[in-house]
Amino acid sequence: MPHAIHENHPHQHGPDCGHTAIVHDDHVGYLHDGHLHCPQEGDYAEHTVAVSDANPDGCHPHDCDAHDPDHVHGPGCGHPAVPHGDHVDYLVNGHLHHPHGDHCDDHGPLTMA
Repeated sequence: MPHAIHENHPHQHGPDCGHTAIVHDDHVGYLHDGHLHCPQEGDYAEHTVAVSDANPDGCHPHDCDAHDPDHVHGPGCGHPAVPHGDHVDYLVNGHLHHPHGDHCDDHGPLTMA
């Protein structure tokens, strides 16, 4: 499946680049400013984590002990943003959290690289 290319990306992603690395579709991608950058032909392609049985979307409330119950996910919340399907989730202790009303939905685990 073709992906948009993030052109003019001067930062080189790698094991010590400072961005969270995840295993995604049998390769490593880097979470960078709300994007999932995956190396492709000398540039970086913009990917998303696919909605799947392992990473569902929709309402899946869970009791979360990974953060304060009053914590609100969003830009600047301290958790890396992860494009997932047609929305944005937040990576907390290896799981995708999706803000939904007065709770977080569990959108499944990610494998850290």
